[in-house]
Amino acid sequence: MENQGPIDPVDVPHESHYRVVRWIGKTHDDHPSLGPAIFMVATLYFVVQVIVAWVFTPSYSLVTNSISDLGETSCGGYGSPAICSPRWWLMDYVGFLLRGIVMIIGSALLYNEFTERDPRERRAAMIGFGLTALGGLGSILVGFFPENENRTMHIVGAFLAIAIGNIAILVLGGLLTLPESMRRSMLMFSSLALVALLCFAAHRSFGIGRGTMERVAAYPVTIWLITFGLYIWRFKPKESHEYT
Repeated sequence: MENQGPIDPVDVPHESHYRVVRWIGKTHDDHPSLGPAIFMVATLYFVVQVIVAWVFTPSYSLVTNSISDLGETSCGGYGSPAICSPRWWLMDYVGFLLRGIVMIIGSALLYNEFTERDPRERRAAMIGFGLTALGGLGSILVGFFPENENRTMHIVGAFLAIAIGNIAILVLGGLLTLPESMRRSMLMFSSLALVALLCFAAHRSFGIGRGTMERVAAYPVTIWLITFGLYIWRFKPKESHEYT
């Protein structure tokens, strides 16, 4: 037999990638409640906002102030009137950054709940949870680039977190086999959120205030993380599917 020589590492470029995928899958199978628990950590996103808004000056308004105002770092040097968020670090590094990590790690784990489905659903889960992770990267960018320091990167991050996050919910709600009530709510609220995002970007609040319009666009993603985590934790669809 002709000697083929040593195997070029370039011939197996994806081996490390497959090892990571297998490790994530095994972690999920060994600890099926870990992924849902990570998604439910997103509850802190709302808790942090209350804590940060408590000392915000002037008095924080859900109607007129944006969510990003809570992470503004130059006390008294941004906005009209000038705003001050003494606990900005809590919003940026626990609110936005932690939520982004939750979206990325939780998506990697929960994708494995749907690997036993038919090819169409597996692809939908891969796309949907991949987009959710991309939305998580956007949330991290929002935390690392506050609105008063790098507005361009802040807007890019917000777009990924809100727009891509809601598109991910649309994909998952439209293509995965889920309880009908959950599927309908995912499709309805993510569609409403995308419309609200367009209105917010066009500076149209229709009398409800820019802060309210932004929350209609942004909050469904975090609410979905919490409720979807609860659903997976309670019903474990992968185990149920294995016995059907």
